[in-house]
Amino acid sequence: GKFWFEENTGKKVNIDRTEEALSTDADIVATGCPFCYVMMDDGVKDLGADESVIVQDIAMLLDERT
Repeated sequence: GKFWFEENTGKKVNIDRTEEALSTDADIVATGCPFCYVMMDDGVKDLGADESVIVQDIAMLLDERT
C-alpha cells in the first residue's frame, strides 16, 4: 500500500516500530511484508543498529534454517 508515501510530520512510524523491536534485544527482526522489511531495515540503519541487528524476510530466515 503505502510504499511511496512519505511522512512529513512527527516521528516516523518506522523509527517507532524499530525502537520497539530493538528494545527486545533481538539479534534478528523478521517480517513477512516487503513494505515492513524496508521500513525496519531503514529504521535499523537510521538508529545505527545495523552492526548488531539483522532484518530478514521470514521466508529467507526459514530457508536458512532448513
